[in-house]
Amino acid sequence: MTYGGIAACIEHPADMDPLAYARIKARWVGYALKACPEDVPWHRVINARGQISARPGHDFQRTLLEGEGITFGKSGRINLKRYNWKPLENR
Repeated sequence: MTYGGIAACIEHPADMDPLAYARIKARWVGYALKACPEDVPWHRVINARGQISARPGHDFQRTLLEGEGITFGKSGRINLKRYNWKPLENR
């Protein structure tokens, strides 16, 4: 799932302008994942281009994803049509 995909499942804070939230919501998900407990599957979240975001630990994230059977193309991207989970479609 992408950062933006997770953010789309979360309503904007009541005291925040919806347009302002729309501009930063994916980044907020990234901040939350950085601070999450180790048992949260943070490694399954990638950016909207289907890539692992460049940051410390990105090689480890790729190793974890490949261990789960995720394949990467030569460009370093995954096929979002194949792997992207869309929970709102499963309701």
